[in-house]
Amino acid sequence: MQTLFISDLHLHESRPQVTRAFFHFLQTQAIHAEALYILGDFFDTWIGDDDDAELPQQVANELFALHQRGIAIYFMHGNRDFLLGEGYAKQSGMTLIPEGTVINLYGTTTLLVHGDALCTEDQDYQDFRAMVRSPQWQQQVLAQPLAARRALATQLRDKSQSMNSLKAADIMDVTPAEVIRQMEQVNVQLMIHGHTHRPARHALIANNKPAERMVLGDWHDHAWCIRANPQQIALINWPI
Repeated sequence: MQTLFISDLHLHESRPQVTRAFFHFLQTQAIHAEALYILGDFFDTWIGDDDDAELPQQVANELFALHQRGIAIYFMHGNRDFLLGEGYAKQSGMTLIPEGTVINLYGTTTLLVHGDALCTEDQDYQDFRAMVRSPQWQQQVLAQPLAARRALATQLRDKSQSMNSLKAADIMDVTPAEVIRQMEQVNVQLMIHGHTHRPARHALIANNKPAERMVLGDWHDHAWCIRANPQQIALINWPI
């Protein structure tokens, strides 16, 4: 009995080694789990469920095969794949879950977030996040032809990388007070998130009790996963 958590794979045609590592993970590890949680930035970009590229279809097929074995798959939007919708989720056998989902993880009440909303010191990003998460903006984008959306995705990704290179590292990390605020708002002692690409386990105090924030790493040189069972919750990694 185990539950797995992953985040920030940034799947893209230019990084086939990551796709292969993910498929191997599904076939050798996730196949033995009762649930798999994907906490955002699963794809490097997402231009809509009608994307006719080969990679999304391959990934959907592999996920649906896992789903057919009775393994629950949950997906939370990240800052790169927030346009992923119910159509692709159904095709993949995934259940969409909202930011801030609270689960009972073998007796530990746990808050799940992607992580970008925790970076409150980066006001420029938070303004951008509010814009792209609005239903009106998303409807306008999804109404455009695929070619236009592909160009927009590339433009937004390049802009993000350029802006991040100019920001101080601490601005792009989580704000500790916001972490505690969100944990205390829902009365939990464990938070799991990704986004920052800074895998670690952080001890803190929330609700006047010892608590922990577990951060998933990105799948660049290593694959990162949180493996939970009734005995322990572990942050693990292996080379890609």
